[in-house]
Amino acid sequence: AMQQLLIVAGIVLVLGIGLVAITSSTGEQGDQPADLATEPTMDDDMGMDEVPSEPTPTPDPEVEEAPDLVALAQSSEDLSTLVEAVAAAELVETLASDGPFTVFAPTNDAFAALPAGTLETLLEPENQEDLAGVLTYHVVPGAVRAEDLEDGMTVTTVNGAELTIGVSDAGVSVNDASVITADLEAANGVVHVIDAVLLPPS
Repeated sequence: AMQQLLIVAGIVLVLGIGLVAITSSTGEQGDQPADLATEPTMDDDMGMDEVPSEPTPTPDPEVEEAPDLVALAQSSEDLSTLVEAVAAAELVETLASDGPFTVFAPTNDAFAALPAGTLETLLEPENQEDLAGVLTYHVVPGAVRAEDLEDGMTVTTVNGAELTIGVSDAGVSVNDASVITADLEAANGVVHVIDAVLLPPS
């Protein structure tokens, strides 16, 4: 009996040591994930370094579009009478359309040089058709620049009548008017400023 008790005690002791060893081993393994979780890995560091800081996008500067023929005339104080006449003739929408058109634009002084009462009469509502006829005599279909003009050439206006172009060392003329500023670019055509009002043939 005594021998059997010793054998049982030995088995219990061996089992107990084994359990302690297993428990100790499990505890160490259980601690490892916590350590891994708290310490950044090399992969984590590399990942952070690989993400570039995005620069703040710089907005592209706005590209200013060329004004249409009406807006171009409105921007010039010296063409204010022409702008008033175009509005009175109800040609604003036409001259602001796609075009393109070439406009020979008389200055304020050119309108002022008309015989007394001529402009005032043309601006009266009952004479709108006559005013439109005068203004469309200053408009040519297409974009015609100074380099396209030749001495003695004729161009047909929106009015239907023709203008005669003169080119010399003195400059460019249109009928009896002189071009004082050429090739003002608009989104829907070109403007040549002239020093006299062109009157269509009666």
